[in-house]
Order: sequence, then structure tokens, then C-alpha cells
Amino acid sequence: MKKNYTNEWLRAFLAIFFILGIGATFFLFSNELKESAEKAKILTKKSKFTGPSNETLAQKRILDSLNVLKLEYDVAILEKTSLSQQLELERKNVQNLMEIIRVSKNPSVAQIQIYRKQLLDLKTTLSAKIVEIKSLKSQNKSLLTEIESQNVVMYQQKRENDTLILNQKKLESTIKDASRLSLNNFKVIGLREKKSGKEFETEKAKNTQKLKVSFSVNGNSIAKTGKRVFYIQVLDQKNTVMGENKLIEFENDKALVYSFMVAVDFQGKPVNVYGVLNSDGNEFKKGTYFVNFFDKQEIMGSASLTLE
Repeated sequence: MKKNYTNEWLRAFLAIFFILGIGATFFLFSNELKESAEKAKILTKKSKFTGPSNETLAQKRILDSLNVLKLEYDVAILEKTSLSQQLELERKNVQNLMEIIRVSKNPSVAQIQIYRKQLLDLKTTLSAKIVEIKSLKSQNKSLLTEIESQNVVMYQQKRENDTLILNQKKLESTIKDASRLSLNNFKVIGLREKKSGKEFETEKAKNTQKLKVSFSVNGNSIAKTGKRVFYIQVLDQKNTVMGENKLIEFENDKALVYSFMVAVDFQGKPVNVYGVLNSDGNEFKKGTYFVNFFDKQEIMGSASLTLE
């Protein structure tokens, strides 16, 4: 009986101890959860209070500086100098660095230092290029000023040359006109020659044995002296060229069919010139004959004769 009572008491004690152990464990676990929650709240509040890390802020500042630097490169490229291609390559480097920094999460202090170093290098390069661009612009401005000055001089020189050429042409034309020989007193007569050799003028076709043409060359002190040749063209009633009926071509692609030539030694003074077209066994027929007088290809005058 006593033994049974002791066992029951022991069981009751163990049950109470078990319940107390579970309660203590639950109490301790609850306290730990509560402390963890409190710590999490404190850390959250602390995080909200302190904000982003220094590295994150440095990363943002570097990105802002790179954006400004890119804009500066854009402005420099708009200058359109010989450095534009190099500037575009440097701007590409800026853009590449910006992409690298954007994808970088929670950069370390070492990374931030590398980014700063690269930013500084890009700024230094741009500064050097800007100095070079200013120098190029100054040189271009000087060149443009020099070119404009040269253009003014060249324009003035061209005007002077054009004036000289025009005056030269006018002078040459004046000299040419002044040196041209002028002819007048154009005549043609029919001649009959007697056995004695004496010649008589006639207007009868059956008596005419030759046509004698004559003209005068006026004096000209500035005309070329020496032998001068004139061409005589005699046309019959059918407009056929009589006499030698030869063709001569001149340098300006002009040609002339003439009956005979007459030459004179011109020495600047007036001179009378004569020429004769013989019948050469062919009788002169009745009708009108036209005679044209040429100095080279230029007709100088004409005359006519009607034989009865």
C-alpha cells in the first residue's frame, strides 16, 4: 500500500516537472522571437535613418559626372573639327563606363576608386581635346581670314587682268582695222589690140580681146609693207568664173574661186593696180560681166562691164 502511494506521488511529480519544462521552453522561445523582432525593427529604423551606403552615393555621383561629361563630348563633337572621330571614340568610352557602373550592385571601395580614376582620365582627355579644338578653330579662323584676303587680291588681280585683256583686244582690233588696206576706184574695161600693139577701149563684144581691171590702194603708214596679193574674180552672164578658175583656201576654213591674181609692192603709200584677163582664143560674148576684187577672202569692191 505504501509502495503504491509512493509511485503515484512520483508520477505526479514527473508530470508537473514536464509541464513546467514545456512552459519554460515556450517562454524562452517566445522571448527570443520577441528579441529578434525587436532587433529587426531597430535595424530597420537604423537603416531608414542612415540611408544608402557611402559607396552607393559615390556610385551615383560618378554616374552624374559621367552624364555631364557625355554632354560635354556631344558639344565638342558638334564643332565638326578634324578631332570629331577621336571625340566620338572617347564618348563611347564614357557610355561604356556608365553601363558598367549601372549594372554594378553594392560596389566596393576598391571599385569606386577605379571608377573615379577612369572618370578623371576621361575628363583629362576631354580637357586636352578642347584645348586642341580651340587651337584648331583659331588656326581655321586665321586661314579663313588669309583666304578671304587672298580672294580679294585675286579678284582685284583678275579684274585688272580682264581689263588689260579687254584693252589689249581693243588695241589689237584697232590696230588691225587701222592696218587694213582700203581699195577704191574699181574699174573694168574691154580692150582691142591692134597689130602695132596699141590698145583701144571698146564695148563691142566682137572686138574685145581682153578685160582690163584696175583699182587703187590707199596709203596706210601702219599697214604691213611688202608684197600684197589681191584676187580678181570675173563672172560671165551664166555666173561662171572665167580665167584660171582656181580654188584657194584660207586659214579660217573659207575658200575662194578666182580668175587671176595681181600683186603689188606696197610701201605704205597710195598705189594703182592693174590686171588683165585675156580671151585666150575664146571670144567674149555679148552681155554683162561682173568683176569682184578680194583681199584674201574679203571682198573689197566690184565693177561691171556690158559688151554689145
